[in-house]
Amino acid sequence: QVQLVESGGGLVQPGGSLRLSCAASGRPFSSATMGWFRLAPGKEREFAAAVSWSVGGTYYSNSVKGRFTISRDNAKNTVYLQMNSLKPGDTAVYYCAARPSYNIATMRHEYNYWGQGTQVTVSS
Repeated sequence: QVQLVESGGGLVQPGGSLRLSCAASGRPFSSATMGWFRLAPGKEREFAAAVSWSVGGTYYSNSVKGRFTISRDNAKNTVYLQMNSLKPGDTAVYYCAARPSYNIATMRHEYNYWGQGTQVTVSS
């Protein structure tokens, strides 16, 4: 059974930074892709960023490119999302997801495993 546990959310002022973490357990992730999605009020869950666990390649949505950075620590089985220059529009519940393929994907249905989510609120 795969488990993904997110942490690091909170309240931050516009222009501030947060780092989210996603601890993965339950199976080897050497050939997996890890992604971050977000769900804002009144909107559908959207893709934010993804990283191929073994290859290390990354991909970002246009809305976060240049502000967010996804990375992974293989030894800790943990994926991070460094979020800088945060805007009120980034307010959402952020979810970590995993799929058993090193090919990066951006669609929700392509991911098999999900965490419980962590709230990020950007407000003054």
